[in-house]
Amino acid sequence: MIELVDYGFGPGARNRWAEMKTPGRAGALAALETFYYALNNQDLDTLAAGWADDGLVQLNNPIGGILRSRDAVRGLYERVFAGPLNVQVTFGDAATYWHTDSVVFAGRETGTYQHPQLGERPLHIRTTRIFAYDDGWAQVHHHGSIDDADALATYQQAVRG
Repeated sequence: MIELVDYGFGPGARNRWAEMKTPGRAGALAALETFYYALNNQDLDTLAAGWADDGLVQLNNPIGGILRSRDAVRGLYERVFAGPLNVQVTFGDAATYWHTDSVVFAGRETGTYQHPQLGERPLHIRTTRIFAYDDGWAQVHHHGSIDDADALATYQQAVRG
């Protein structure tokens, strides 16, 4: 089943870790919301634990490039969280592809980041997140991209320092 949903998981997202063991939609949505809770609250342990522990899980984004493994994902977010930026995004406008033991959320992250010299900057990322169920929901793939070349270059420079 495919549906279009505006989830609105952003700075007010909740940590629904205990619900991520639930099979079906409820558990998958708990995993997605928990990811956005962890991202917006810079909760590195919760964010990393929400990824499957497999060397082939993959994150593709404008900051880290192509990374494989939960440890590599954790390392990227550790650098982002340790820096001066305060990234706050909300996930919505998502085409959602439901399967028995996996789900694809393909939508948009909109929000801001704070930079010491540039101030508050807008952030618009096309994003796809894939979660799989194996005794609990865990993220197995993420792809994010920024279409505006100038905004991309500014964000990359801000994150990398």
